[in-house]
Amino acid sequence: METEKAYKKSVSYLKTLCEDIKDRSVGSAGNRQATDFFNKEISSFGWNCETSELNVVDWEDRGATLQAEDISFKVSVSPYSLGCNVKEELTSISNIEEIERTDKSGKIVLLYGEIAREQLMPKNFVFFNPEEHQRIIALLEEKKPAAIVSATGRNAALAGGVYPFPLIEDGDFDIPSVYMTEEEGRRLLPHTGKSVQLKSHSRRIPAKASNVIARKGKNATERIVITAHIDAKKGTPGAIDNATGIMVLLLVAEMLEDYDGDRMLELVALNGEDYYAVPGQMDYIYNNQNKFNEILLNINIDGAGYKAGKSTFSLFNLSEKMQKKVNDIFTEYNGITEGIQWSQGDHSIFVQQGCPAIAVSSKWFIDNMDSQTITHTPKDNAGIVDCRKVVEIAEALNWLIRR
Repeated sequence: METEKAYKKSVSYLKTLCEDIKDRSVGSAGNRQATDFFNKEISSFGWNCETSELNVVDWEDRGATLQAEDISFKVSVSPYSLGCNVKEELTSISNIEEIERTDKSGKIVLLYGEIAREQLMPKNFVFFNPEEHQRIIALLEEKKPAAIVSATGRNAALAGGVYPFPLIEDGDFDIPSVYMTEEEGRRLLPHTGKSVQLKSHSRRIPAKASNVIARKGKNATERIVITAHIDAKKGTPGAIDNATGIMVLLLVAEMLEDYDGDRMLELVALNGEDYYAVPGQMDYIYNNQNKFNEILLNINIDGAGYKAGKSTFSLFNLSEKMQKKVNDIFTEYNGITEGIQWSQGDHSIFVQQGCPAIAVSSKWFIDNMDSQTITHTPKDNAGIVDCRKVVEIAEALNWLIRR
């Protein structure tokens, strides 16, 4: 495919995924529209497609209010939280020890300071779940407060660029929860020991989603697997997180339309990287039990195509021979450079299984992972994408696979 044709295709794909489809969060109608679009488009290039249905939870947020005496506080509903209407005594907690030594049953708990410094991993999240996070969640469930209010700052590494961030984002956690800024938390703190009223209008909705796996090639025991997650956080167009990854998969699929090699190629649109239960990733792992040894290489695209700076490739578990081949090919492209290793992506699934992997992203995204204010927010829109960088990545991967 000529570069200019690929560029026009990428512009069209970006519009479809980030503008025509309004919401790609797992379980939403837009998410199903996106997977249907991907399936139809990639099938048109002669790839054999398989979908795996996932039982998931969508979520409806109709806002929340918090009042102490005659003073109102601005709060947001924690994603996937249950709703509530409670009027109870406010108690305040700033560290784990305070949870352990006080009775919280039936009260509204304000979490602030040290205990609210970083987003808690969902309690059933298997890939990364610090013991401290597990302990906090377990203690909250044991103490049974009526509801939780968290006062948070920024936590780009785990929660993206949102401020404030939801301390709890977990559809498996059944204590109603809202969150506020640190400034609002300081206003609320003097009301400790007094009665406050919290109304949260939130509900969980049973829904369906799917992975899409496209295949070409003859030998399923020798696979090259290229992945990108198709979902996005609610409230964001999800341009570099991760429409651009899906765009790369579609461009590569067309560039490899004539592929007839022995090694099997899998192009996988995973559903759930930005969702508390990572259902698509868990489904892929389950369906590949005892088969990860068949995977010669995983290439995962996430955070690619940012308008400033170069694209990056980060290498994991590669042999010296394979490293040399990858470097020789990628360094032929002026806009691509080798980057540092990072773990917050679906390549980690393969790395943890001992597979060689390459994570493709933007240098800006990797360098600013702990401080950026774009991902998971409305600012992650089509305007921050350089589609020519997306095309360059696709052309480099096409050449790498053919070599």
